Amino acid sequence: MVVNYVRDAAAAEEVADKVRAAGARAVSVRADTSVEADVERLFEVAERELGPLTGLVNNAAVTGPLGRFADAGTDVLRRVVDVNLMGTLLCSRQAVRLMTPRRAGVIVNISSGAATLGSPGEYVHYAATKAAVDAFTLGLAKELGPDGIRVNAVAPGLVDTDMHAAMGAPDRPREMAGNIPLRRAGEAEEIAAAVAWLMSPDASYTTGTVLRVAGGR
Repeated sequence: MVVNYVRDAAAAEEVADKVRAAGARAVSVRADTSVEADVERLFEVAERELGPLTGLVNNAAVTGPLGRFADAGTDVLRRVVDVNLMGTLLCSRQAVRLMTPRRAGVIVNISSGAATLGSPGEYVHYAATKAAVDAFTLGLAKELGPDGIRVNAVAPGLVDTDMHAAMGAPDRPREMAGNIPLRRAGEAEEIAAAVAWLMSPDASYTTGTVLRVAGGR
């Protein structure tokens, strides 16, 4: 497994260590997935260090600060689009180029419940990029099905991660829990379990699906 990161090298290496402890090979690689040259290098390292590419999880995403759309800076809008959408496109393109000759592979995109809720007053620009990810997932799945490559997405709802602090609302998971039918925020492990299923042979007939993991919302 290749663990990609932008800033937190220690956290990435901790994940890689856990993978190694479970008996698999892992390396951590610094790369900004919105930068084409970084993406090319990331995949080169993956194949050189670990062998033929079999799967890709597009997980990188940013929101920018919470707030109304009219107050969002142009720099924030560009960064959200670059990371959430262009990063997914660039990584997927590189993966497809490697997977297609082998006629096998799995891609899982991380979308968001925001793609269908719109997130008014919070981050409608983020929601728009995730809606684009959903459309991309469906189209790419249909395009690559004849090549034996499956493409799906997981759409998390409210999840207790560091992303809320990054957007300026560290208490948001607790404050918003009452809006969720299950009355709690999700945990990262619950999202990871959905991703793992879609990557596994158990989901061998599942493609073009956006799996919502959002506590009922």
